[in-house]
Amino acid sequence: MREVAEHPKTSAEEVSELRRAGAPKHCGWCGRRLEQGGNVGRRRRYCGQSCRQRAYERRTALQRSGLPEDAVVLSDTEIATLQDRLFQLRCAAEDVVTAADDGASVTELRNLAGEIAQAAKDLEQLR
Repeated sequence: MREVAEHPKTSAEEVSELRRAGAPKHCGWCGRRLEQGGNVGRRRRYCGQSCRQRAYERRTALQRSGLPEDAVVLSDTEIATLQDRLFQLRCAAEDVVTAADDGASVTELRNLAGEIAQAAKDLEQLR
């Protein structure tokens, strides 16, 4: 039996193979699963007119503002909240270091580690 060496697939080949395999398609704006269309014409990118319009508005706003497409824009309030949460996380970490240097018990260190975990969890929620 003779094995044929298969050349590695390029990303374009992989993408077209996924399309042929019937992989589910999702809306480019809201992420909903798109219905399987016919074989004629372009594939749908959005689930409806409203999602297409929102995507258009976002693209044009980004072009006018000069921001990169992957930029994250936060209000002054959101930045202040983020800075407060970062400060809380740093303080909790410093408390653990201080407690360890002072010879704190395992229970106390465990409680302080729980405070760090909670502060990090709160920090994850940007909005």
